[in-house]
Amino acid sequence: MSKLNVAVICGGISSEHEISCVSAGGVLKGLDSSKYNAILIGITKTGNWVLLPNDYPLEIVGGKLPTVDESAPAVVADVHGFSVAGKALQIDVVFPVLHGPYGEDGTIQGLLEIANLAYVGSGVLASAVAMDKSFAKPIFAAADMKVADGIVVTSKDKQVSIDDLAYPVFVKPARGGSSRGTHKVKSVDALNTALKDAFLYDHKVMIEQALVGREIECAVLESNGVAKASVVGEIVIDSKFEFYDFEAKYLDGATTVKIPADIPAAAAEEIRVKAVQAFKALGCSGLARCDFFYTDKGEIIINEINTMPGFTGTSMYPKLWAATGVDYTSLITALIETALLRTNGVLGN
Repeated sequence: MSKLNVAVICGGISSEHEISCVSAGGVLKGLDSSKYNAILIGITKTGNWVLLPNDYPLEIVGGKLPTVDESAPAVVADVHGFSVAGKALQIDVVFPVLHGPYGEDGTIQGLLEIANLAYVGSGVLASAVAMDKSFAKPIFAAADMKVADGIVVTSKDKQVSIDDLAYPVFVKPARGGSSRGTHKVKSVDALNTALKDAFLYDHKVMIEQALVGREIECAVLESNGVAKASVVGEIVIDSKFEFYDFEAKYLDGATTVKIPADIPAAAAEEIRVKAVQAFKALGCSGLARCDFFYTDKGEIIINEINTMPGFTGTSMYPKLWAATGVDYTSLITALIETALLRTNGVLGN
């Protein structure tokens, strides 16, 4: 049986360019080489598509994050597929390991749909809705899931009033990721500064009531047409960090992961049920990581759903599945096999 060609796409023009590169490095290492050939495609920070060698450095070395080389051979991506120097790349399935805008928000999924290429992950609508937390929240609420109180503001709003919320609050871009532009705000004075920074990442920003509780995450994997939930894990953050911000996530080694989470068994099971519920409510495909708060009062509140979670060595998604009995390579294989079923497109092709 001949091997399938898997195009792994990384980088992108979003603020999560570097993390995408690290994730792609993980996928390349985990790909079952007896079944698949890898084709590594990078999107530079300026938006150029390039072909990278499979041994391209995609790891964090000495605190330095990898980026896609602007001078690599150009890839032409259009409705007919991908080509280099006029020669078509033979691709059976695409693994778009892209985080943030233009990668996880339905845009590249739309391109792949038009090019008639199978791809890993959610389709256009689910990707877009999950990316925009201001739209995902009311869908979760309609599915009878608890969400944090909050408001949505835009950069055009002349005055922002949060009278119905009490400090501290969280300020975060509606369509951001990796906690870029996210701030915990404890006073009126700090609010404007936080908003100014958040608006650098998105012109639409959410202000939410800060919750006292633990950060619990659950991974969902669709395999053979069935969405299943992993065991749940807890993010434990070093006390020197106010919250799970970008540095705490990727650069400082300041967080530990507790798998399984040390919470009551009934709460863990309820979170697993709600993770699949959230996955279905948004119409997701393939994979998602669902993030919850487990409050001091025992409430379970959904924070967000991530349709292309990190695949780095320290990422929760593969760790949760490893603890559930699905190793890294098997996980990637399951995602590719699900992608080949083409269930994430409008026409189901």
